[in-house]
Amino acid sequence: MTDEQAVRWLTGVEQQAWQMYIVASLRLRQRLHRELTEAHGVSLADYEVLVCLAVYPDNRVRMSELAYQLGSTKSRLSHQISKLETSGLVRRCPDPDDKRGVITELTGAGQALLAAAAPTHVRGAREHLIDLLTPDEQAAVGSVFGRVLEHLDDLDNRRDTLTDREAWQSGRMQTP
Repeated sequence: MTDEQAVRWLTGVEQQAWQMYIVASLRLRQRLHRELTEAHGVSLADYEVLVCLAVYPDNRVRMSELAYQLGSTKSRLSHQISKLETSGLVRRCPDPDDKRGVITELTGAGQALLAAAAPTHVRGAREHLIDLLTPDEQAAVGSVFGRVLEHLDDLDNRRDTLTDREAWQSGRMQTP
């Protein structure tokens, strides 16, 4: 069997769903980024780091876990954290339980920025996605992407991240 024969090509409906997801999610992220940058001088990517840190106990987590939760490489996240650290929004410290590990924590300035930017982000999420959906569609989107995340966690042997996902679902990830 050749590679060409083994591929289950997308049907027209499947292709449209995939393309709409890709284009809409990219444009949604661009819009949210623009709104956060214009109103608060923070990129969407940096906002997501701050939000992710705010979910963890004491607003701190190991860099490796933070990279995983954000879907980032350790190298790319380290560069991003360096910029946030220079801005005084986060700080890094050695992990007391593992000398090789590094903990990143949210500073008071990071918490203040997050508190100021969260309403802008939530307004954008509502205006550009949530309020465009019926309650049934919102439930379907949550169910579909919950299943996708579980599948990806299973591939990475990371099903233990469900508690973090529950934090997102509880609303803790939208506001500090």
